[in-house]
Amino acid sequence: MAKEVKRLKAVQINSLPPGTHSDGDNLLLRVRDSGSRSWVFRYKQNGRAIELGLGSTTDRTLAEAREIASNMRRAIANGQSPKEVLRIEKPSKTFADYALECIEHKKTGWRNSKHESQWRNTLMQYAFPFIGDKSITDIGVDDVKAVLNPIWKDKTETASRVRQRIEVVLDYAFLHENIDKSNPARWKGCLDHIFPAPKKVTPVVHFNAISYDKLIEVMEALRAKDETSMSAFCVRWIALTACRSSEARGMTWGEINKTTKTWTIPANRMKSGRMHRVPLSRECLEIVTLLEKYKSGNDDHVFGRKLSDVAISKMLKSVSYPEATIHGLRSSFRDWCGDKTNFPREVCEAALAHVIENQTEAAYRRSDLFEKRRELMAKWGEYIDKRFIYRNAQSVIEKECDS
Repeated sequence: MAKEVKRLKAVQINSLPPGTHSDGDNLLLRVRDSGSRSWVFRYKQNGRAIELGLGSTTDRTLAEAREIASNMRRAIANGQSPKEVLRIEKPSKTFADYALECIEHKKTGWRNSKHESQWRNTLMQYAFPFIGDKSITDIGVDDVKAVLNPIWKDKTETASRVRQRIEVVLDYAFLHENIDKSNPARWKGCLDHIFPAPKKVTPVVHFNAISYDKLIEVMEALRAKDETSMSAFCVRWIALTACRSSEARGMTWGEINKTTKTWTIPANRMKSGRMHRVPLSRECLEIVTLLEKYKSGNDDHVFGRKLSDVAISKMLKSVSYPEATIHGLRSSFRDWCGDKTNFPREVCEAALAHVIENQTEAAYRRSDLFEKRRELMAKWGEYIDKRFIYRNAQSVIEKECDS
């Protein structure tokens, strides 16, 4: 009994080692030592083995190669030359083809290089096994359900992202194929009638935030840390500026202007993709002045190139409590703004570099409200600085004594 050949899978094509790998039915995948991969159709004619190249794996998918091999076998059975099959029109591309093509076109617009690998990995792991080899014209709601059903309940956040990415790929493919039909991966009016909303399956869990009144003592503990503790300095900076962890850790000396008391974060380091100016409070200027003596010609980062998010997270937990989060410091600031100040909402949101969701409002608001934010951040710096409170109290006592 002939041994059954194990069929190839689309997800393994780019990871197979050098050599010749059979897919059965006369179709081979040849991987050379250089890493190039190509399809080969092998058949016998008058007792002699003949091979026909079907192109590289970048030109033809596994599904396409199988279809051509099938047509070639049919041609041989009909007494025709299999070479004639190569002249037929190329069939519709598969989902995997369009997914990889879509990623290539979109990646230049992504600020973080990790997005490309995240898109590739999630689609290859969850979507390709179900629809990777399918012609783009044949994919329907049942196919998308097959992808999402196994992960919607237990991996809801991942499933939601996979759905969104499938929708984007299908939109891209439909545009290029000139297909006029509803996208089977869209949420509203389609999959929302099939799956429960992600927030109902897995409720959103917000970052644990230290209450702003307790942050005063936390800042005291951070100031008491050794002067060489970059983690303590960085946590203080994040608390004082209400910035994100990556923005603080990636800060360079070139972004700081002590004369104008401003930190300018370039667009490529901002989540919004827009340059953001941060007014520096008195304590921020104290920090940069203290750290200037640690400047290095090999590293332009204020807190050092190797400072990790884990390191500053551990520092915050060590002076507060285990559940505290770095990102929660932004919430501490925002809660204080709402509870303790009369600053307009738009000033507080601008301090957090939040994008205005209303596009009409965003179009008319050109100012970044910098001077109002400078006043806000100065008051915030004073609020979380027990030393300022003490100095104010001393000043009042002295004035009373003088009078």
